Amino acid sequence: MIFNLSAQNTIANQFLSELRDKDIQADRAKFRKNMKRLGQLMAYEISKKLSFNDQVIETPLGQSLLKVPSRHPVLLTVLRAGIPYFDGFLDYFDQSDCGFIGAYRDEGTEEIVIQLEYVATPRVKDKEVIVIDPMLATGRSFVRSINAMIKKGRPSHIFIAALVAAPEGIQYIKENLDIPHSIYTCALDENLNHQFYIVPGLGDAGDLSFGIKL
Repeated sequence: MIFNLSAQNTIANQFLSELRDKDIQADRAKFRKNMKRLGQLMAYEISKKLSFNDQVIETPLGQSLLKVPSRHPVLLTVLRAGIPYFDGFLDYFDQSDCGFIGAYRDEGTEEIVIQLEYVATPRVKDKEVIVIDPMLATGRSFVRSINAMIKKGRPSHIFIAALVAAPEGIQYIKENLDIPHSIYTCALDENLNHQFYIVPGLGDAGDLSFGIKL
């Protein structure tokens, strides 16, 4: 399943347009805020696919029967670019266990090589997991991060949550991830360029959020 938020006419497209706009991008605080807003909206969309149970709530005047999530999903994000986007998910799933992975790709090489330097994840066996990263470009960092996570058990379902996705990355995940999964993105872009960056994309989310890395 692939869910594209920008295919709908919602306020999410306003936030996405500001993220892409190279002039508005100069305002780091606004860039981070829009990432967080889109994280909140995507968390809401993914919540529709979670498991729910009936719960009786005692009000001051009686009882109310509501369907509430049977358990919170595990949230996993890739440092550092994913932090503002992840914060939006954490606002909605504020009781979730969380995991963090430090991943980066070697620059200046003809082939994509993904390095993992830090992995801290909770147990995910038989749980629903949301993997949060702004850019789904080649798909390799998602697959490597998930493979590192499942050493602590196999999730029941993985929701891949990207701000912007490329068709090549979606195809790579389809071919290389054998766990039940869904891809949720705010925008499905055209393609990757020769440097494996998403076009039209929005630039380096980590640099735009926190400053250029040395």
